[in-house]
Amino acid sequence: MENKSYLIDMDGVLVHGKKMVPGADKFIEKLREKGLKFLILTNNSIYTPIDLAHKLQTSGVSVSQNEIYTSAMATANFMKTQKASGNAFVIGESGLNLAIHDAGFILTPESADFVVLGETFDYNFRQVTKAVRLIMEGAHFLATNPDPSGPSDEGIVPACGAMASLIEKASGKSPFFCGKPNPFMMRSALNHLGVHSEDTVMIGDRMDTDIIAGLQSGMETILVLSGVTSMKDIEQFPYRPHRIASSVREIEI
Repeated sequence: MENKSYLIDMDGVLVHGKKMVPGADKFIEKLREKGLKFLILTNNSIYTPIDLAHKLQTSGVSVSQNEIYTSAMATANFMKTQKASGNAFVIGESGLNLAIHDAGFILTPESADFVVLGETFDYNFRQVTKAVRLIMEGAHFLATNPDPSGPSDEGIVPACGAMASLIEKASGKSPFFCGKPNPFMMRSALNHLGVHSEDTVMIGDRMDTDIIAGLQSGMETILVLSGVTSMKDIEQFPYRPHRIASSVREIEI
């Protein structure tokens, strides 16, 4: 494992909500001591990297905003590969709005080149209707991540994937999902870190996003059982992670 770089999923790997996964702080410290490069990945497009860094610091994991890569950043990066600049109609929160704005796009519903759907605290039917009409008029339909539902303090809530299905059904156009498990997000993160896939390890808690994305991108993969996946769940998938650990505390680097 000498001189490997690491892409590390956030929820279920380093934290559970506001609580740190035991040993996550020591794992990050170990990476720093050995001078190994790493990025923390998340499909959550709601928050900016500085917000997420603060959240992790509050839970006890010491990271900076420069060590975080979100699906919002991957989406903005993808947009730049398609068009140098332009107009975007965005349904999302500050994390997505800021990433797209910083990439040089104007946030407006007028003459939109892109309709971009992310996670939000409150999906607005008028906004969704506007999105459908813009897509039918020719705007390219992008979405940050395909997760149909997600956790909240009150319980499960519909997420980006579910709303994308509604817009797809109404507009007749399928979205391009930029976040995990799309290998685009992984390649984008590798470029951001300045490393190669064959020298990088993906650590995640989900077989259907983290592990498949890592495998498809040519990385070594480690599944941790501190999140949503159990040993029994692994049997449902036609692929396997390279290694399995109970949590990041167990991973030798």
